[in-house]
Amino acid sequence: MLKNDLVEKNPLRILKPGPDEGVPDHRLGLVMARAGVGKTAILVQIAMDCLLRGHKVLHVSIGEGLDKTKVWYDDVFKMMTAGQKQDEVAEIEEEVMRNRMIMTFKESSFTRPKLEERLNDLVYQNIFRPDCIVVDGFDFNNTDEQAIADIKELMTVMDLHVWFTAVCHREDTRTSEAGVPAPCHHVDHLFDTVIVLQPKGKEILLNIVKDCPGCAEPGRVLNLDPATMMIKVS
Repeated sequence: MLKNDLVEKNPLRILKPGPDEGVPDHRLGLVMARAGVGKTAILVQIAMDCLLRGHKVLHVSIGEGLDKTKVWYDDVFKMMTAGQKQDEVAEIEEEVMRNRMIMTFKESSFTRPKLEERLNDLVYQNIFRPDCIVVDGFDFNNTDEQAIADIKELMTVMDLHVWFTAVCHREDTRTSEAGVPAPCHHVDHLFDTVIVLQPKGKEILLNIVKDCPGCAEPGRVLNLDPATMMIKVS
């Protein structure tokens, strides 16, 4: 079956990024890179992996519109299913996208209380209950540890996996002991898995600088193809 093949052949299975057997129920993940290097592409591929395995995903887009986020999913899905029979592809796309919801926030309005309020509305009205939340565009430069701790507490209360993206800068060389770069170096203890994208020649390396659950397969290297923004095993 095509959907099973897409799951089994997905390079992300090396990281086991979503709800699955052997993975903690409440993993908080982080994808870091300089601007324009591929954070959103990774986040959408993490979300697609969850969707293809039958989980529900809430994509929180901060400072970006709904249509732009949808295009990311359309493009990633097309690349994942290139060369497959279109009738089967269309059926799978309809099925998985029913389990995805996109929620947008203005940059200044994303907080745990506001996210929790909107989530509760969806859950209590039996509209949508996510298994995983991916958050794109959160400003780690202008936040404190408590804000991330609040999200982590919400994640535990609602039985969720959550993944964030963060922008790092070449000129800021601060890092934590684990190797997590600024501006997240001071909150790295709150994250279970941290991936840093590092341009190298014509490819972009996915450097797993922290993996507390021990889910990543040792000795395996993942790259991001700059031409397609798709993950591949080197």
